[in-house]
Amino acid sequence: MTNESTESMVYFLSSGVLSPSAKVSGLSVTLSFLHFFHFRTSLPVPMFSRNTISVWSILKKCIGLELSKITMPIVFNEPLSFLQRITEYMEHIYLINRACSLPDSIERMKAVAAFAVSAVASQWDRTGKPFNPLLGETYELTREEHGFRLVSEQVSHHPPISAFHAESLVGDFVFHGSIYPKLKFWGKSVEAEPKGTITLELLKHNEAYTWSNPYCCVHNIILGKLWIEQYGTVEIVNHSTGDKCVLNFKPCGMFGKELHKVEGYIQDKSKKKCCIIYGKWTECMWSVDPQSYEAHKKSEKKGENRKQKQAGQNDDADDMPEVQETVCVVPGSTLLWRIDSRPAHSATMYNFTNFAMSLNELEPGMEAILAPTDCRFRPDIRAMENGRMDDASREKERLEEKQRAARKDRSKSDKEWSTRWFGNGTNPYTGLQDWLYTGGYFDRHYQDLPDIY
Repeated sequence: MTNESTESMVYFLSSGVLSPSAKVSGLSVTLSFLHFFHFRTSLPVPMFSRNTISVWSILKKCIGLELSKITMPIVFNEPLSFLQRITEYMEHIYLINRACSLPDSIERMKAVAAFAVSAVASQWDRTGKPFNPLLGETYELTREEHGFRLVSEQVSHHPPISAFHAESLVGDFVFHGSIYPKLKFWGKSVEAEPKGTITLELLKHNEAYTWSNPYCCVHNIILGKLWIEQYGTVEIVNHSTGDKCVLNFKPCGMFGKELHKVEGYIQDKSKKKCCIIYGKWTECMWSVDPQSYEAHKKSEKKGENRKQKQAGQNDDADDMPEVQETVCVVPGSTLLWRIDSRPAHSATMYNFTNFAMSLNELEPGMEAILAPTDCRFRPDIRAMENGRMDDASREKERLEEKQRAARKDRSKSDKEWSTRWFGNGTNPYTGLQDWLYTGGYFDRHYQDLPDIY
């Protein structure tokens, strides 16, 4: 078997097309093939410099407006679609697998809370904007070695809504949601308001958890060093037991001492606080009993009062604060999650993690398996990834014009857009409107898909 055919075979297996026991060319295809498959850890070329771009000339007319309705130059982008960006929730999938294995509901909530925090960790220093998905665009990712597969679809253009569905390959969990963040420009910063519900079902335990993401703000988009903060309250509800986790993603504050900090608690159905959760979404999360935490905070506050008498004022709230990327660990704490190190060349490649580097990879054999609407086939993203910025801009304009023309044709014939893999319905746990997976994607019957590229 040639190297190329071996790579193709591994992709077929990892895509869920063949089972681990399938026979191909007289050979038994097993998971051992995956040891020969290495996802890329680098992009084809480093990112371009944005130093020569006049951001203000583009954004000065956009203050207070929703940016999804404004055509933005490609220089603000990173070479991933938003569908691929939300797939990065799965980077720390081991936390869901851990939750599935734990017998105690409070311990499961700790793992789910750590997963909810880890899902936004990839945004640290990711100041590039993902490409807006085209209506009908899809993305799939199957990782046999991590035990899951995922499919997503852009189900609405105005407002832009992305729906995703991930499931365990051994039937342990289902993870799904529909995301439609609203982006607004406020002069010095761009704020993303979280919209949409995220649902995690642990099937073995007959449990369902729901939550929404925190706000995200990118500072200094006009002048100075770009930096990101997440803030707001995230409530994770276990709809089966009544347990709840409340996480406070703290805003930067006047002196920057709260930047990146997350602090919260888990309470049972009787509203008794069972544990405290704390840490930084850019680094790690810990849990500890409430008494130990309160005693530690009191002793810490005494020391801070002495320091504040010597502290100076911060003249500009958008200045990047001095950040100490270490968490003061309370004695008796248990580590819930720690972020993976990024590759050494990450800063020259849009600050991608190793997981993000692999998401737009197109290996031999994929073309025959993927839906033709998959993000990996988008010519503008592919051109940008390869450093051909002029080609990327032209392709982006062409695709947007093609999308407008298709919408105009539908309006003439009174034909409404029909989603393929997701349907508009009611989330059974929250009672809110949601986009739910209708099934069938991995049967790979791709007839009558829209020609969007």
